[in-house]
Amino acid sequence: QLQLVESGGGLVQPGGSLTLSCAAAGLRKGYYSILWFRQAPGKEREVVSCISDYDDTTYYTDVAKGRFTISADNAKNMVYLQMNSLKPEDTDIYYCAAYAVQAACNTWLFGYDMDLWGKGTLVTVSS
Repeated sequence: QLQLVESGGGLVQPGGSLTLSCAAAGLRKGYYSILWFRQAPGKEREVVSCISDYDDTTYYTDVAKGRFTISADNAKNMVYLQMNSLKPEDTDIYYCAAYAVQAACNTWLFGYDMDLWGKGTLVTVSS
């Protein structure tokens, strides 16, 4: 069964850290890229980061550069998003999504409709 399940969200103070997890089930090895998106009610959804299961390339948008790190544990079918130096404006629902492609992660991928979505995990950055 194809499935993505996010976890790890919660309440954190500004400047703090969180690690989000995305458990992937049923995806064919080497044929997907996993993306992290975020969206708050009334706001547009935005891409945060991407990792390719095809060639292990990663990509970070400006909101993530220098603060977030995406990684994968292929043996466990897990993708992680380590978030440091969190700011109140990082408060959002974070989603992982999968797109079936054998290619490096880059901006060309962001405009496509994702093949699979998780239900999201809420991150709240507040004192």
